[in-house]
Amino acid sequence: MAAIIIDGTKIADKIKRAVSRDLKKIRQSRGDVLKLAALQIGGSPSSEIYLKAQRRLAGKLGIRYCVKTLKRNASQAAAERAITGLNGDKTVTGIIVHTPVPKHIDIKRLFAKIAPGKDVEGLNPANTGKLVYANWVVAPCTAKACLRLIDSTGVSLNGKEAVIVGHSEIVGKPLSLMLLSRMATTTVCHIGTYRKGLLKDHVRRGEILVVSVGKRCLIKGDWIRKGAVVIDVGINRYKGGVAGDVDFDGAKKKASYITPVPGGVGPLTAVTLMENLVALYKNAKGSKK
Repeated sequence: MAAIIIDGTKIADKIKRAVSRDLKKIRQSRGDVLKLAALQIGGSPSSEIYLKAQRRLAGKLGIRYCVKTLKRNASQAAAERAITGLNGDKTVTGIIVHTPVPKHIDIKRLFAKIAPGKDVEGLNPANTGKLVYANWVVAPCTAKACLRLIDSTGVSLNGKEAVIVGHSEIVGKPLSLMLLSRMATTTVCHIGTYRKGLLKDHVRRGEILVVSVGKRCLIKGDWIRKGAVVIDVGINRYKGGVAGDVDFDGAKKKASYITPVPGGVGPLTAVTLMENLVALYKNAKGSKK
């Protein structure tokens, strides 16, 4: 029996409606309009795509969206000063740094400069540290989206063998902590696992499998454990179109649930950013409603 395809667009629409309701209540009760500030250094085609998508979604939700643009040759100090300025701007609810940034810019130092209370991506060390204690207000958007997709299946994580392929700061590492807090037995694989020839063995144990490496069809269909929940974060463009990191056609024959590419994780990332923005606002106001 073929896997059930997880409809990321449908889930994103549900989150969007909830965010819209929250924003309407905030405007009606307090008269506040939330503002998301983006720092862009130099720009790139991929950065422009995400920026336009975020601006469009923010506009639909009634969120103010502004962009602070620096030249590609801007110094680290100039970038940090820009963030400090946004931190001090009382009209700014949340701050995001658009990636990629030029090679001479230390992106981790920029994340650390963002005030934790305005860190809409949850990448400041103070916010990532809260993941260890399962006491987070915001979490990296893609990791949070992956967890939301897993939850949509209704499959309990308690005691499950969860395998993550990829250990980035925005997906693998934060998601591993989130899964551990839900009592999943969690394994994180990376390039060292691959070089040692052990990736296939780990993947085959995964009742929950999340792959985020950026390599088309790295995970073969016959590696998938029967009945697994498969979340494919990869978006790899090639002459034939777009594909994920998992061999979709092969994997769907063995998995119980699987995300498509496109239409799986992608639709949730931008709306999760806006959800995080609302969470930061509520936390600053001392309200959970």
